[in-house]
Amino acid sequence: TLHPLEKKVLPVLDKFKTVPQIVSATGLKEVEVTRAVQWLQNKQLIKLDTELKEVVNLDKNGEKYLSEKLPERRFIEKVGEKEIPLSRLEKNGFSNDELNTCLGTLRKKAMIIITKNGKELRVKLTDQGKKFMSRELPEESFLHKAFPLEIKDISPEDLFALNNLKKRRNIVRVELQKIKKVDLLPAGKQLMEAGVSDEAVIDSLTPQMLRTGSWRDKSFRRYDVKINVPRIYCGKKQNYRRFLDTVREKFVEMGFTEMKGPLVESEFWDMDALFMPQFHSARAIHDAYYVEAKPARIDEKIVKRVKAAHESGGSTGSRGWQYEFDVKRTQNLLLRTQGTACSARMLASEGLKIPGKYFGIARCFRPDVVDATHAVDFYQTEGIVIEEGLNIRHLFSLLRMFAKEFAGAEEIRLVPGYFPFTEPSVELFAKHPEMGWIELGGAGIFRPEVVVPLLGRDIPVLAWGIGIDRIAMFKLGISDIRQLFSHDLDYLRNAKVI
Repeated sequence: TLHPLEKKVLPVLDKFKTVPQIVSATGLKEVEVTRAVQWLQNKQLIKLDTELKEVVNLDKNGEKYLSEKLPERRFIEKVGEKEIPLSRLEKNGFSNDELNTCLGTLRKKAMIIITKNGKELRVKLTDQGKKFMSRELPEESFLHKAFPLEIKDISPEDLFALNNLKKRRNIVRVELQKIKKVDLLPAGKQLMEAGVSDEAVIDSLTPQMLRTGSWRDKSFRRYDVKINVPRIYCGKKQNYRRFLDTVREKFVEMGFTEMKGPLVESEFWDMDALFMPQFHSARAIHDAYYVEAKPARIDEKIVKRVKAAHESGGSTGSRGWQYEFDVKRTQNLLLRTQGTACSARMLASEGLKIPGKYFGIARCFRPDVVDATHAVDFYQTEGIVIEEGLNIRHLFSLLRMFAKEFAGAEEIRLVPGYFPFTEPSVELFAKHPEMGWIELGGAGIFRPEVVVPLLGRDIPVLAWGIGIDRIAMFKLGISDIRQLFSHDLDYLRNAKVI
């Protein structure tokens, strides 16, 4: 089962332990050695350890000075045995930073003297400085080392030079480096003692071998089908996005027509058209993100009928809410708080068909405390069924079908609920295997105060809204709603897909 690369690497592991050393000893490329030691580790022949080492490397100025000489060396060569004006050095290829560094460094080492002749500054080498005209400076010697250098292996003399160079810009850099070290395990030692055969072993069967029959005389490498290999991650839809597409397909298969609406909605369609009073406490449960923008344009005829329903009931037979409806307020814009706004638009649409079944998958926004079951933005699947003769029993059957079809829930509960726009109203709960009972959505029959102003006549309309995010938690087997929108690549690669 040994790969040819493993056969080349294994025999040298008793003497060489790090990847660079193994590369040098075998003549293989670094990537080939890396693969070989990983395969050997998979076969439990070796153990790979990673050590953190503090090493020194040349930075960009260090590489420059290695080829062009340090500024101090060029400075010493320019001055030589003479005393020369400092201004001449400034004109001989030294930058201000380099010149200041040379003056400071060489004066500190007592290698130069600076004198003043009138207004002119002059510089000359001391006897100490002249000694280094024919021998290397400590910093020069350090730059000629083989990098990277481990800090712990640096001599005291070189450490002195390193500390001087660290004070200067971009000459050296000290960093932590990960070093992979290989240690033979007992099985690996036994294999080495037995000897790794150099006999030719074939890795693949070629057409030429089949034509000539030469494969009969060959030895084929045995493949280990159990060994772990790098995983290949193919492109796929995000798991929740795919789930929503599946939900959409199922509704279409059941004869529903999709309806849509804008994310930035008017207060009229989001609340007023649904008979939610403008100053009633019921509206407080639908806190919203309001948008600063120009007022929305709404059909004045529809606004007039909705206004009448709020104030006196209009032609619905209701007394309404008995307050003065604010037409200006109804034009405010907000981020859609509920998918039911799409249903309100559908009832007022010229494209509405009776009988008819409609659904929408709407992104909604509500201020909330984010936790495992709540988010400030979420998807809501909702819709309406409109037909003469519908009643609450039809609604119960519809909800049971949704819970089983989309959530796969075996246990459900229908609990009396309250929504300003439906009467009677009901809430749907289903039992999660880990989180217990979770609310999946709400439903009811639209009140006449909703239907009559928008449609012009009173017909039973079953309305339902399902928190599709929570249903997805059932189907995808997760317990935290935030995972539906996760950017974690490892999670997305391994997430369940349905």
